[in-house]
Amino acid sequence: MAQEVKVTEIIKEVQKRLIAKEVLFDLPEWFGIPEYTNDYIEKSTKIPFLAIYVNDKVIGFGSLKETSKFAIEIFCMGILKQYHRNGFGKSLYYKLEKKAKELGYKYIHVKTVKTGKYLEYDKTNAFYKSVGFCELEVLPTLWDEWNPCQIYIKTIN
Repeated sequence: MAQEVKVTEIIKEVQKRLIAKEVLFDLPEWFGIPEYTNDYIEKSTKIPFLAIYVNDKVIGFGSLKETSKFAIEIFCMGILKQYHRNGFGKSLYYKLEKKAKELGYKYIHVKTVKTGKYLEYDKTNAFYKSVGFCELEVLPTLWDEWNPCQIYIKTIN
């Protein structure tokens, strides 16, 4: 049976919250600190939010946060673990990029943990590079010394 994949913008805050909880609670390797995870969930309810579905089952989401009149950040993005490495993250990312272009931004960027610290984040970094992001800079103490913040950027317009 062919899988029907669809990415949809979600408007209702309650729906955004439910989707974000389901996805992020499935990803403790990336979102394992409860107060930060809850912050991602709550802040994602107030900003543009896209969900990806496979056969009408939600499997992931991404949210976008304006950082300047020229740039927007992938504030939070996740795909349920059982769906990793099947192209769903790329499908979701390209819809997020399309939304950012529609909103008139020139740049999209994302923060993650610098390569070489954790295997999970090394995979995350490889993902962002695979969709065209370039390393912008590392902020070694933005979060804490164990999690140096890597910022990636991409021109989209």
